[in-house]
Formats: sequence, structure tokens, C-alpha cells
Amino acid sequence: MKYLHTMVRVKDVEESLDFYVNKMGMVETRRVDVEAGRFTLIFLAGTADVDRASAEKSPELELTYNWDGDDELPSDSRHFGHLAYTCDNIYELCQTLQDNGVTINRP
Repeated sequence: MKYLHTMVRVKDVEESLDFYVNKMGMVETRRVDVEAGRFTLIFLAGTADVDRASAEKSPELELTYNWDGDDELPSDSRHFGHLAYTCDNIYELCQTLQDNGVTINRP
């Protein structure tokens, strides 16, 4: 299993980039505007991880901005979304989890 990224929803792109890039020193590695879904994904990496993030798309922080707003977000503009991992065989991993007592809900 390999860690890919952590996603955080943001209300204000400029304010968020000011914090993560200007204050924390992270580097924007890529940006994706998804017009059909009306959102932007901004990927950031720590300065020591830029080369790896560019080559492997990990480890990164993903900022997700919804163009039409996101009223359920708290006023501090931070909201955890998900942790992303990749694995060789998702079915085997799910079976291992179930064999160890984890309930997997499927839609």
C-alpha cells in the first residue's frame, strides 16, 4: 500500500495558498480545473517532496475548491475530506479487512 494524498476542502483559494505556500513553504505541483464538476483541485508538496510528488503524484496535499461554494464548511475554511492510498489488489485488501472484522459498506 502506498500513501498518495490527503484532501482538504477550502472556501478561499488565495487565503489557503497564502497559508500553505507563503507561510508553510509548500510548493504547488499541479492544478486541475474540472469544469463539468465545477471544482478545482490544487496539489501541494513539501519542499523535500517536490521531485517525488511530480514523478509519482505523491505524497501531496490536495486542496479542493468548489466553484459554487460549500456552505457546510466551517468558517475557518478547513475541512478534512479523505486520505488516499493505492494498493496492488483492492479486492484482496477488502477481503483481508473483512476477515479481520472490518465492515465494508457498499452502495
